[in-house]
Amino acid sequence: MNIENIEAFVYINHYGSFNKAADVLYISQPTVTARIQSLERELDCRVFDRVGKQINLTDKGRQFLPYAQQILQVYQTGKHQVQSKGLVPDELRIGSTISVSNYLMPQLLVHLKTAYPNLNIKLTTAPTEVLIDKLKAKDIDLAFIRKVVNPAIQAYPFCEDPISLYVYEGHPLAQARRASIQDIRKETLVFFECGSLDWLRLHRVFESMEQPPDIVYQVDNLETAKKLVLRKAGIAFLPVLSVQEEVAAGTLTRVEIAETEGISLRTSLISLNGEYAGFIQTLLELGTGNPLNRLIV
Repeated sequence: MNIENIEAFVYINHYGSFNKAADVLYISQPTVTARIQSLERELDCRVFDRVGKQINLTDKGRQFLPYAQQILQVYQTGKHQVQSKGLVPDELRIGSTISVSNYLMPQLLVHLKTAYPNLNIKLTTAPTEVLIDKLKAKDIDLAFIRKVVNPAIQAYPFCEDPISLYVYEGHPLAQARRASIQDIRKETLVFFECGSLDWLRLHRVFESMEQPPDIVYQVDNLETAKKLVLRKAGIAFLPVLSVQEEVAAGTLTRVEIAETEGISLRTSLISLNGEYAGFIQTLLELGTGNPLNRLIV
């Protein structure tokens, strides 16, 4: 049985979408479909029911799922062991984008240090393109970046950070916690722009409106955008990980917008092929991008 077929099956079930599974596996949607068709021929049964855009496990698919997850977990663990380069180095150089540095790295580095007590860690924060160049030049060992497609680089889906609308304490929408995209067309909007394709999906939603929202502040720093909202200068679409403390404190409130559901920032953990497998496995234990891993809280 082809392990790639099992991988496609597990990821489609996790993400509920052939397209999304293809995205995180860095393959085309037709390739994902072909892998499922191959798996169904091997099992001699259908594993998914497709009704419109809805994808549900069949009874046989539900029966097979725990075995598929176990097979994939054993394979990935074995792969990491085989690819391991032996002795643990004294230093690990990690690169990350600014959002990962701000909101994930403190937890990740402590977790890594617990697993490798004698390890020294050097962190470099830079844009995705710079980090890829540094990895190729072997100036860093691992990196957390946005999506990359490069045959020399191994990418592991690590984290999906949903983008939602947040309003300040006392804002009229804070009570309802739910609104239509049309309800924000007269609001002052703070827009954090990082150049990612995920943010372009928001722009497309705005462009579909007869009267797009008034983007008064367009900033390239996530903390600046958040602090403008906290100062009641406007409201903003922000990644969930960036506002956990403020939501817990009640100073920011998430407002559900149906038209923007499903938009998220995706982060991958990358390395040169076959390198630092042990560290990668340790870090992936905290990731949300892999359906076999625990969630970051």
